[in-house]
Amino acid sequence: MKTDSRKTVVDFVNSNNLIIIPVSINGNPPLNFILDTGVRTNILFSKNIGNEMELNYTRSLDLVGADGKTVLTASVSPNNYMDLGNVEGKSQTLLVLDEDFFELESVIGIPVIGVIGYEFFKFNPVRIDYDRGKIHFYRENSIRWRPFGFRKIPLSLELNKPYIKARIKQVNGSTLHSKLLIDTGANHGLLLNPETSEDIKIPHVNLETELGRSLGGDLHGVVGRVKQLSLKGLNFNNTISSYPVETEYSYIIKETGRHGSIGSELLGRMEIIIDYPRERMLFKKSSTFINPFEYDMSGITPKVLPTDNGRIYISSLKPKSPAASSGLKVLDEIIKINNIPIEFWELSDLIKLFKSEVGKQVKLTIMRYGTEKPSEPAILEYEFRLRRMI
Repeated sequence: MKTDSRKTVVDFVNSNNLIIIPVSINGNPPLNFILDTGVRTNILFSKNIGNEMELNYTRSLDLVGADGKTVLTASVSPNNYMDLGNVEGKSQTLLVLDEDFFELESVIGIPVIGVIGYEFFKFNPVRIDYDRGKIHFYRENSIRWRPFGFRKIPLSLELNKPYIKARIKQVNGSTLHSKLLIDTGANHGLLLNPETSEDIKIPHVNLETELGRSLGGDLHGVVGRVKQLSLKGLNFNNTISSYPVETEYSYIIKETGRHGSIGSELLGRMEIIIDYPRERMLFKKSSTFINPFEYDMSGITPKVLPTDNGRIYISSLKPKSPAASSGLKVLDEIIKINNIPIEFWELSDLIKLFKSEVGKQVKLTIMRYGTEKPSEPAILEYEFRLRRMI
């Protein structure tokens, strides 16, 4: 921290519970990073941006991706200065990817160029207030042992990653006493890796889907629900859970002894304190705790066109979903939602709409490019009602 005060506060943008913070590196203009407890080293997604910042590199690394096959090349840049306004990080290492594999802007609608990992905030307790969009950075021993209203759970640090224990009541399986990674950079609620334990049972009611993209690999699998996830008596009911398929990367997960991870969809329903120095996590309910866990009820995966701000298209459609049954197609460009032009919508708002309320009527005006006259797209309208699919 830049001052001698007990704590300091940094504002962040809450995009579907992902924590996005503007960060200046070595005096360059600030750019958006995601705060990610699931990674050890700070990561910059593009070497082109690193070169523009005139970063110094000492060596190269080959990284095996989450699919066990993709190999990414990255360069190591040590001794960087990172400025978050009221908080600074000295002698910070950056792992710089040779090419931007993530392309997160198309998925979350906000330009993001990297992640801030464990290395940046390992010496300071960090209090994350999702409701107000604020992070409180405390000096190491300045926070009370248990602030009023917070529950406390042990946090184990293994290879600079944080883990906690949780009890999970499954729909069609036994109660699972699980070891879970705390991952603020993942937008799922709960993720369970079936290959890590014979006790993990995929629920009978599930939906096959893409689970997102992590370092070096697209994640595929199914989503379903667990009856309850319990953290020290704080119960999350009917939680959405992701079940990725086993990959060649799975042996690394097995070696950690973990069963999965808790992501931002669940963490965002709490106010949390991650206290690395004392190896503990403190937490209490936020205003969104009572909101039910819902998954997309449209069947649409929307993305932002990479070349034009504000243009959103249908990246994929789930078969037999409400949107697919209405006649919508992959690559349709959305130009109006419920008669409101797309310019007035953020991608995060659209995602919230698609999982907002069973039976809600949604009207999309789309632009469809044909093969015969691609320069003369058709303007079409489709309507459907949201329907819970899991």
